[in-house]
Amino acid sequence: MSYVEVPGAKVPIRMWTDPASVEDVAMQQLRNVATLPWIKGLAVMPDVHYGKGATVGSVIAMRGAVCPAAVGVDIGCGMSAVKTSLTANDLPGDLSRLRSKVEQAIPVGRGMHDSPVDPGRFHGLATAGWDDFWGRFEGVAEAVKFRRERAGLQMGTLGAGNHFVEICIDMSDSVWLMLHSGSRNIGKELAEHHIGVAQNLPHNQGLVDRDLAVFVADTPQMGAYRNDLFWAQEYAKRNRTIMMALLKDVVARSSRSRSPPSSRRSARITTTLRRSGTTGWTCWSPVRERSAQVPASTGLSRARWARVHTS
Repeated sequence: MSYVEVPGAKVPIRMWTDPASVEDVAMQQLRNVATLPWIKGLAVMPDVHYGKGATVGSVIAMRGAVCPAAVGVDIGCGMSAVKTSLTANDLPGDLSRLRSKVEQAIPVGRGMHDSPVDPGRFHGLATAGWDDFWGRFEGVAEAVKFRRERAGLQMGTLGAGNHFVEICIDMSDSVWLMLHSGSRNIGKELAEHHIGVAQNLPHNQGLVDRDLAVFVADTPQMGAYRNDLFWAQEYAKRNRTIMMALLKDVVARSSRSRSPPSSRRSARITTTLRRSGTTGWTCWSPVRERSAQVPASTGLSRARWARVHTS
């Protein structure tokens, strides 16, 4: 698909969609981004829509700077999918009961677990690195450290917005487990803290939109943001890992398979796919700020599914 180039103040706005189909407020945000002193490139995806400062569905390349509001408040938002050895015939006939069990296992919205989920309870799930991960929480912004307990209780929860858990059947009748989530409330609070810090920096005064405030390279503020960004990305990844383990456990217990529970509960995974926004980020690499999509090559079908969606 070719792109349409719309003139911008400092860089052209390259749009992989019809500009006439984009809402006016989103187009204005794109024009605002194109005025930034650090901008080197701006690409617009078909799912573009209004966001905080910058649109959702755009890729922004800056040299020596990054805009925390453009990265977004759901740091590390991404997808995870596993292909199991189950087939459609292994699923229970009443998918509504299966959905209820999934909802009981994985809290949604602002929900959280009654106690932290122990990764060691899942057969085959690697437990290395968890203590180090939580230990590094001591190095995040002081303003959010009081959220440590909540962050622990929300590990393995879905969240709100466009996040979902889905059980799918592919074209060969294999069962896939798929979910979309991010860094939950702790990622949001870290992002909002750093957005506020950026907005008060001298070099950001006078910008066309204060939500486009940036951190510049080789500054303490950039270093602090990178530290918290990477921690929140890891939180999001581990959150999806725990949710997937919970989902596999529910599906295994609910399936019609005559295999012993121990073999069903071991997940029996043959393929794992993951995609996370803001991966591979540096001061120069483009920041990905868009919803993750499952590749079409997976051939996932929703002809028969049970879905937990938060909206």
